[in-house]
Amino acid sequence: MTSSPTPPALPETSPSAGQHLNLLRSLGLGAPDPEFDKIAKELAEAAGVPYAMVNLFHPITGEQLFVGLESPTDTSLPPVGRSMPGDHGFCPEVVRRRKALVLPDVFAHPRFAGNPVVDRIGIRTYAGAPLIHEPSDTVIGTVCFVGTSALPLTTGKHSLELIKERRDELMNLVMRRSGPTAQ
Repeated sequence: MTSSPTPPALPETSPSAGQHLNLLRSLGLGAPDPEFDKIAKELAEAAGVPYAMVNLFHPITGEQLFVGLESPTDTSLPPVGRSMPGDHGFCPEVVRRRKALVLPDVFAHPRFAGNPVVDRIGIRTYAGAPLIHEPSDTVIGTVCFVGTSALPLTTGKHSLELIKERRDELMNLVMRRSGPTAQ
């Protein structure tokens, strides 16, 4: 008897899927957003990489939804769509850890080097931070950037500062836009 694969787990600190979905709705999140696209573009430029995302995890399907996306128009690099399976990439690890993750060279970490996105779009560097709704202590997603060239390990501190700065900027924007009802 074979068992079906286990679906991607929601963050352990999340409320039930229905409550999580209601939280996302109350925050006005769930669809691609031009303001988040702009933040992703600015993040990619600041990091000197081709890709950046503002990422939500759908509480029912587990799928990653890129509500903010910077994907290169350069045809030599693979484009990234607005969604990805919940177990691909490094953001699921950020959600589980509830803290930032910086990988200047993904290949230096065997655990991460085998991830499907490494081959799919050639990721060699990654930095991501969780988006945590403080009033409910719920991880609602991540902000991240990825590049196709490894960075020197000495860039780790700068990448960490940059990703945390953008995380704070995003959560301040989300809270301002949602108003007092989402708190």
